[in-house]
Amino acid sequence: MKALTALLAAGLALGAGSTTRADTGRDVHSYAEPDKVVTEHIHLDLDVDFAAKQLRGSATLSLKRIASGDNQLVLDTRDLTISKVEAAAPNGAFAPTPFTLDKADPALGSALRITLPADAKSVKVTYASSPTASGLQWLSANQTAGKKHPFMFSQAQAIHARSFIPLQDTPQIRVTYSAVVRTPKELRAVMSADNDASQPTNGEYKFKMPQPIPSYLIAIAAGDLAFKPMSARTGVWAEPVTLDAAVKEFEDTESMIVAAEKLYGPYVWGRYDLLILPPSFPFGGMENPRLSFITPTVIAGDKSLVSLIAHELAHSWSGNLVTNATWRDLWLNEGFTTYVENRIMEEIYGRDRALMEQTLGRHDLLEDFAKVDEKDRALAIDMTGRDPDEAFSRVPYDKGAALLFYLEDKYGRDKFDAFVKGYFAAHKFKTLTTEEFIAYADKELIKKNQRGIKLPKLKEWIYQPGLPEDAPQPESPAFEAVDKQLASFTSGKLAANKIKAKTWTTHEWLRFLNGFADKPTVAQMQALDAAFKLTQTGNNEIAHVWLRAAIKADYKPAFPRLEQYLVSIGRRKLVIPLYNLLAQTPANKAWAIEVFKKAEPGYHPLTIGSAKKELGLN
Repeated sequence: MKALTALLAAGLALGAGSTTRADTGRDVHSYAEPDKVVTEHIHLDLDVDFAAKQLRGSATLSLKRIASGDNQLVLDTRDLTISKVEAAAPNGAFAPTPFTLDKADPALGSALRITLPADAKSVKVTYASSPTASGLQWLSANQTAGKKHPFMFSQAQAIHARSFIPLQDTPQIRVTYSAVVRTPKELRAVMSADNDASQPTNGEYKFKMPQPIPSYLIAIAAGDLAFKPMSARTGVWAEPVTLDAAVKEFEDTESMIVAAEKLYGPYVWGRYDLLILPPSFPFGGMENPRLSFITPTVIAGDKSLVSLIAHELAHSWSGNLVTNATWRDLWLNEGFTTYVENRIMEEIYGRDRALMEQTLGRHDLLEDFAKVDEKDRALAIDMTGRDPDEAFSRVPYDKGAALLFYLEDKYGRDKFDAFVKGYFAAHKFKTLTTEEFIAYADKELIKKNQRGIKLPKLKEWIYQPGLPEDAPQPESPAFEAVDKQLASFTSGKLAANKIKAKTWTTHEWLRFLNGFADKPTVAQMQALDAAFKLTQTGNNEIAHVWLRAAIKADYKPAFPRLEQYLVSIGRRKLVIPLYNLLAQTPANKAWAIEVFKKAEPGYHPLTIGSAKKELGLN
């Protein structure tokens, strides 16, 4: 924190000039002033009101003064109704204190400016969230798996925590937190904290998160939830109708933790549980500590998509333990996590599967290179004046991981494993800028080893767009046979019903369909569908690529399934590319707008915004 605070004094307005090497530690997405006051603990006292679609109550922030004599605390908010602010006297009694709420910025929300008495060490903000809070989704009973009770969940990354808690919403500040949450008596609340599965469902729940975490990892959900353990320290929370299938699918979670600990040191968070959310969840998963939020779209029945669990678990080291200082540095979270995920998958499922997943990741990266501006093909990108959600392409994930695989190859796995393990240990519960990582890598990896690379090569990877000429090109031997059959099929030499696909894994199907989906014909679609019933596949990843091909070929028999897919799933990775393709012809765009109108009530605000952008509805 001390290394960063000196860089923050220039101001935090979204449009405050371009980011230079001298001010890369500034968080341009927060109004907070951590060079003056830092929050150390937050206590939440909240009512979950499903009828009003609001969280109501108070947030009490325990403060540490950094600059003596400063009498103002600046918090981030978005669409919060602030009814009262109080400051605590030395005897602990709270008394009202003046506050103002700035005019809202479309991306950042409003700065809440609180007058701090000289002796105040905590403030209490009484507030209510908006029914349209960007970080919360409220689902009716009919929009859940069980169809009996409503459901609410949060999604705070990147800067959405401020839409349901007034706080210093920057990854540069880590806080512990506690909470009392009241719900309708038939529902259970859970948080990214210590969830007590033995507590009866009685409408009031207490939580503690003893380790300091950044604000984007504070998470809450409430619904008809049951729990089932998978090991002494892992388990699943889910709606009762989903619980058993999830436990079966994710039963290897404990083995994943053991594998990660072997490579990178102890798991420090106590429990690692999974919360299976309704299908409207906009992401594959969210690494909230102690309770990762997971989409049900990865419950395939054959463990073929469990790399997502490995990814969210890997965040327990990269991201949750060692955190990007600003959203410009997102690759430090996601690149390391994607690399660690693949190493976990290799330990559990073998080298062949890990190579297939690396290869598919490279394909996804090259696809995104074609979609994003050249400047966004670098790892450290200028986010000034931009919504931080725009940083979330495949670039920080897969290019970041490619850099680490490159370093592993240059230094050897043993030395690189030791470096990564040391990196996590040295920066435990800290935040890091890209430049601080470069300095650490230069000292602990480059200068300590004769074999390897020079510092300019590391900087080329980080600051230059695209991939260096000597970037690794992963290739799975298992895909060679797939590619041969694909070439024979697309050239007309091999009939669809003669393709030897009975033993293909999900990854082999994805390889085949990714290659096929570039220029599919209706005849080819008909033949494949007749042979393999791909329109009806229950694997959501395979369905996604198949439906992309259906749109490109204008294969109308798949459009009822396409509509059902778009209406029933809210995961952005799976639905937004489909809207993008549909929007490219007037007829399909008009059809997609009608489908979107049906789907919108069940979509998360993030998915709604992305879909509207693709369909020109903003």
